[in-house]
Amino acid sequence: MAEDKFRNLQRPRYPMPKFIEEALRQSDLMEAYRERPGYQQNDYNKWITRAKRPETVEKRLVQMLAELKSGDKYMKMVYRSKNSKK
Repeated sequence: MAEDKFRNLQRPRYPMPKFIEEALRQSDLMEAYRERPGYQQNDYNKWITRAKRPETVEKRLVQMLAELKSGDKYMKMVYRSKNSKK
């Protein structure tokens, strides 16, 4: 069994802003978001909210929603959930 290199990773927690929660609900992707590992949820929140320009926030939000919908990407990288078939 492969060692989990990130098991002890300590990161600041970034709470989900209301606008991200609303976008997930409107897109019916809240379940897909919740199925992702905690570090991915946290990374998405941080990445989106740290953008300085509104158009960058929107672009990142759209990317996150598209990745959750497809289920096979995380920050433009290939992603396979533990539940997906290999």
